[in-house]
Amino acid sequence: MCDVQTDHRVFVGDSRSLSAVPTSSVELVITSPPYPMVELWDDLFTELSPSVGDALSAGNGQVACEQMHAELDRVWDEVSRILVDGGIACINIGDATRSIDNSFQLFANHARIIQAFKSRDFTVLPDILWRKPTNRGTKFMGSGMVPPNAYVSHEHEYILIFRNGRVTRSFEPNASDRYQAAYFWEERNRWFSDVWTDIRGATQVGDDADARERTGAYPFEIPYRLIHMYSIYGDTVVDPFWGTGTTTLAAMVSGRNSIGSELRESYVDRFSDRIESVVELSETVARDRLVAHKEFVAQQRAESETPAYEAENYETQVVTKQERRMQLYTISDVAETADGYTVDHKPVRSIKTQDQSSV
Repeated sequence: MCDVQTDHRVFVGDSRSLSAVPTSSVELVITSPPYPMVELWDDLFTELSPSVGDALSAGNGQVACEQMHAELDRVWDEVSRILVDGGIACINIGDATRSIDNSFQLFANHARIIQAFKSRDFTVLPDILWRKPTNRGTKFMGSGMVPPNAYVSHEHEYILIFRNGRVTRSFEPNASDRYQAAYFWEERNRWFSDVWTDIRGATQVGDDADARERTGAYPFEIPYRLIHMYSIYGDTVVDPFWGTGTTTLAAMVSGRNSIGSELRESYVDRFSDRIESVVELSETVARDRLVAHKEFVAQQRAESETPAYEAENYETQVVTKQERRMQLYTISDVAETADGYTVDHKPVRSIKTQDQSSV
């Protein structure tokens, strides 16, 4: 167990050309692109391709949608280039519902992106349905209480998962960076479920004066889980639609390197506000994971099913041999560099819980 340092770079530029990222140099891509046919992003897509605006004005939704995806395809070309063989891409995307030329319809963004990755020789892996909790009383759109012209409202998004190529990554036997990056058995059961219902959507705030512009940000928990599911210590995570930097923040807390690309310099400038609390965030996340595991072990004991193995770095039991060497890290220091940040991490040895016992 030793201190480690990670590197986090952020570039202002167009993600359709990730020239600052070498070919086959990163292990994981996590991103949430602008959603085609969601009105929020019409102006952006029209700036990228004026023919999008022409198609929308003409009421031709299918043409507009395809032209929007054609711009995203250029980013997926770059994702294919920068990922190592066996590297993983996780794309958070929602379908769009919209009335075009007086016709209400669904634009299946997730299906179009699956086809885009298949055509680039990615292996399509099982996806995750992120069902966002809502307090809305209205669960439908359309004709109210009488059939047949109401429509189901969308309260879910997709996390699409792809492997670059046809083979998985290979590792040296008992590689320490891999086994120290293990997750707990009960976390595996929750994280690798195909439906996530326990993560609320992020607050959508932009940089305009009245703070009403939506940014498309996703909550911290999504990239944090995906980083732990699909990368190990020493890996690099890339987000080509960086936004407010949530993927970088999750990579910092997770002890991975990261690279982000963002069109709007103002968003990059504001990221320093989030950095101010990242040390505390890393401590909270580590404590919560260990405390939750302690509660799981206590429940197992109460049911006469005490886990069989002793963890090497914590005073607790674990269910499988693969968890024994698991090591969490917290952030000890953050330093700004010319194009991002370096982060120092220290191993977590124990954390005092509210009852002052160690885990």
